[in-house]
Amino acid sequence: MTNSHRFIRPAFTLVELLVVIAIIGILVGLLLPAVQAAREAARRMSCSNNAKQIALGLHNYHSAYKQLPIHGGGPTNEFENSTGAAIRTDGRGFTRLELSYLVGLLPFVEQQAMWEMVSNPLNEPDGDVWPAFGPRPTLGSYPPWATDVPTFRCPSDPGFGLPALGRTNYACCTGDAFYDAEEGATIWNTGANRWEYETDARQMQRVRSGMRGAFVTRKSMKFRDMTDGLSNTIMFGEIISGLTDRDKRSVSFTNAKGGFVQVANNPKRCQDIGYIDPLRPRFWTAAANVTFSERGSRWADLHTLQTQMNTILPPNAEVCLVGSSDTYGMAPPSSQHNGGVHVSLCDGSVRFVTDSIEAGTSTTPTIYYRALSSEVSSTTPPGSPSPFGLWGALGTRASKETIDEDF
Repeated sequence: MTNSHRFIRPAFTLVELLVVIAIIGILVGLLLPAVQAAREAARRMSCSNNAKQIALGLHNYHSAYKQLPIHGGGPTNEFENSTGAAIRTDGRGFTRLELSYLVGLLPFVEQQAMWEMVSNPLNEPDGDVWPAFGPRPTLGSYPPWATDVPTFRCPSDPGFGLPALGRTNYACCTGDAFYDAEEGATIWNTGANRWEYETDARQMQRVRSGMRGAFVTRKSMKFRDMTDGLSNTIMFGEIISGLTDRDKRSVSFTNAKGGFVQVANNPKRCQDIGYIDPLRPRFWTAAANVTFSERGSRWADLHTLQTQMNTILPPNAEVCLVGSSDTYGMAPPSSQHNGGVHVSLCDGSVRFVTDSIEAGTSTTPTIYYRALSSEVSSTTPPGSPSPFGLWGALGTRASKETIDEDF
């Protein structure tokens, strides 16, 4: 065969190849957001399923024990209460009644193995000895407190590792006020060197006035207490865990805010001081001097920053505590989902609440009663309907608000 009859195979030119690559790049660029959105939708659904499992676990717990798990419980030393003594590693540590509602929930969310470890004494090879229910839940060397429980984590939340211990993304609702959400109904009587189990008259007056949610710290709560209706009362809500990045939803700052009265009388106190970054409104400025004990860092810990939420400020608003990381204050729910958060109502249903839910006027004083004649109580008196609109009303269990709109 002569060269003139030889078959010549067609091929791409360089220009054609570049055009094809460009087209593929454009298609990938168009499809990537859709793929990311689909992945987040799947994660959001998984988060909702976790919330449903926790809600079902709470209902099963209530069926078994005729009450919700106590937020702020655990066996303790009746004659000693120092934080240093509570974290001893020789078998004499104790909880200080600081265990969250999630600890008692363990066997009801398919965590029987973890429950067996927590509820029995533990002797470790390194010589550490732990009593049943462990030491104070701030101690990371006790294995259960440093373990992530998958059901307690939202897959959209990227937080992991130190300085947090075992993280959580689900916090119990203590209502539309915050006084006294750290101590609750049972307090340590320093003078008598003993615990007062709902026997201190002034403390009980404070709690009845200001702790209006489904959970009251260190007190047994039952579904019968939710007289506003189980379908009208939030049981728990979603929170982000801290990423050590000054996110206003996960950390508060320690600069002087004026103390309890100033924060309680203006829930937007932390914003009004001017420490939110105007260019990045989800973050505190560097001048805020934030304390990096962060939201959701200890699933076993009762403290406000760790496992409590309230319905004072709307979802995804800033955390604003009265003092350091173990004090009370504004603790709205938050999430890594766009536009809102998951909450579970006391009837076990899970709803997605948007950031724009009607929440009244956020500078209205919260409800608190200080009991001592030398102290001034709130200008919003105890027994008032929630001053924080539909959102606040959903946080109260027995304030007789009418829920007449969808959310």
